[in-house]
Amino acid sequence: MTSLLHPLDHLVLPTVNIALARERLGKLGFTVAPDARHPFGTENACVFFADKTYLEPLAVASLDECERSIDEGNIFVARDQAYRFRLGDEGFSAVVFGTDDAIADDKRFRSSSISAGQMLDFSRMMKMPDGTETMAGFRLAFAADLRAPDFLAFCCQRINPLPANRSVLERHDNGVSGIARVAISATRPVAYRHFFEEIIGSPEVSEHSFGLTIKAANVEVELLTAEGMEAFYDLPVAADDPGLRARAILFKTCDLSVTSSHFAANGVTYTRKSNRLLARLAPGSGALFAFEEME
Repeated sequence: MTSLLHPLDHLVLPTVNIALARERLGKLGFTVAPDARHPFGTENACVFFADKTYLEPLAVASLDECERSIDEGNIFVARDQAYRFRLGDEGFSAVVFGTDDAIADDKRFRSSSISAGQMLDFSRMMKMPDGTETMAGFRLAFAADLRAPDFLAFCCQRINPLPANRSVLERHDNGVSGIARVAISATRPVAYRHFFEEIIGSPEVSEHSFGLTIKAANVEVELLTAEGMEAFYDLPVAADDPGLRARAILFKTCDLSVTSSHFAANGVTYTRKSNRLLARLAPGSGALFAFEEME
């Protein structure tokens, strides 16, 4: 990378099953990639954006395979299962940053006492819309804070890069071009400043009355109090949970009228907050999706 700052790579959204996630995302105007199976019991159907970030809806394809992989030390699956046990099958569990050297990240996490456990190397087939397939390889280094059992961060290195031309998958009927901000709630945001500084790599951090804004290479990560979540996203959250909870995603769109027109045509329930449209991916603890017009 050309900067010490790690960019946002993708966001992990647990779901009860991939077919339901595909239906919900399609209704919201997103183009969803073909289903893909991990070699350790989970599966996804990703949503790719022109800014090279993406969403990873994640479901359990085989509980037996998941349990075997946990026994073998697979942190990715173990944390997914823990999230589902504590909070349910719909939510927003992990924020993932891109890296050129996951081994170096893992060493840094261990020296800073924020490692979540052993690294994970794996590969899987990725099917493109034209029917062609390519092998995608990944190396993951995990970070976690013991005070926040419901939040995982990790760095993802592409061993075999994903296809450079994903333009068909990056065009969305709702006009979204990428991710601008990720909102995470915490009763004491400043308590987690060092954690995110270590993961992202010495980012610019600004403190304000509602928490912290942390600038990664390509997005802003907001650590917000309950009051901040209410002020910016109209999202009521419990003020008595001292941990971190990933709550909301702010998407960039060049024309908000395109987004609202798609919602209206597809019967999507949404609200307005200042210059944003707000919609839930799933009832209850599902991630809040916010849409804002910006370059």
